[in-house]
Amino acid sequence: MTTQDESRDLELVPDPDEPITGTRGTATAASLNNWLAILVERKGSDLLLVPGAPVCILLDGRVKSIGTRPLTGREIEAALVPALSSHAAQSYRETRIADFSYHTARLGRFRINLHRQKGQAAASVRALPSIVPVLQDLGLPPAVESLSRLSRGLVLIGGPAGGGKSTTLAALINEINRKDARHIVTIEDPIEYEHKHIQSIIEQVEIGVDATDYPLALRSALRQAPDVLVIGEMRDPESMHIALAASETGHLVFSTLHATDVVGAVSRVADSFPPERQYTVRQELAMALAAVLTQFLVPSRSGGRVPVSELMMVGYGARQHIRRNALQHLHQEITITRKSGSFTMEESLIALINKGHIDREDALGYAIHPEELDLLRKR
Repeated sequence: MTTQDESRDLELVPDPDEPITGTRGTATAASLNNWLAILVERKGSDLLLVPGAPVCILLDGRVKSIGTRPLTGREIEAALVPALSSHAAQSYRETRIADFSYHTARLGRFRINLHRQKGQAAASVRALPSIVPVLQDLGLPPAVESLSRLSRGLVLIGGPAGGGKSTTLAALINEINRKDARHIVTIEDPIEYEHKHIQSIIEQVEIGVDATDYPLALRSALRQAPDVLVIGEMRDPESMHIALAASETGHLVFSTLHATDVVGAVSRVADSFPPERQYTVRQELAMALAAVLTQFLVPSRSGGRVPVSELMMVGYGARQHIRRNALQHLHQEITITRKSGSFTMEESLIALINKGHIDREDALGYAIHPEELDLLRKR
């Protein structure tokens, strides 16, 4: 039996199995908003729409069904296509993939990826917090804050999809914005966190709305005299080349990329170029790189997820290893440069063990160098 207040709350939650009927414009938009309302109400991170499966959400990194009736690709496409911006609609027509932002006054902002699998439409929708995160609230080691105090160079933030890269990046920019009077230009596809001007002036460029692609937006941004340049994700060699050039000429450049550890992040950049250019790129990267942070999220014993991270502050030794493509030695450089703020993934895991968030067995599964865990615990 439910109380009057519980009944009122239940009435606010729409039915995820509500059929898509009526005219294409009104009923389909309502269906998308209904699904998003459940995502927000249950504090999920992502909405997953896959043909043959019911409506699902990601809650603390785990898939949870919120409907019972399997969706069809036609239903998914009918619900998402009306929400497409003109740029995203053109992209979907031409490439069958569209990345775009979606906003409602009641529910907030979302990042949507509409794509196709097995010949049918599918989609994933990420809920974007309305408040820009504060770095100290993310549970990252205190040394990460030093990245916001750098004056120049390239800072790479790596990790898997859903690993918290964009959140950490937004928090670092927020840290600069709160403490320094700088000119910050962000280039994103789409914009995830909307920053307000505090101490700094922030311009936010959205691909498809304010510029047609990353290289064009980057070249334009460099003419705007930015102190800090933020690239949502380095996706192609041309964008990487411009980012390297900008960081070599006195700008502080932040960007994210998919990589599981420091070595993977560095090699990802060089390996994106043709073999005949990789030697030159490694020389440029060695000069430009200031720091590499990688992170991912793991389930906590107390509920929710907590970040595990690794940070390399780039010094002389690391630059030499990058130039020579001897990346296997970068892990040793992390331990050598601890006084500069560097720390290993294993040290991050030990800190989580000591705080009671995870146990040793879980930590062994996440460690890059498992043999180091017990050595660190004995210190």
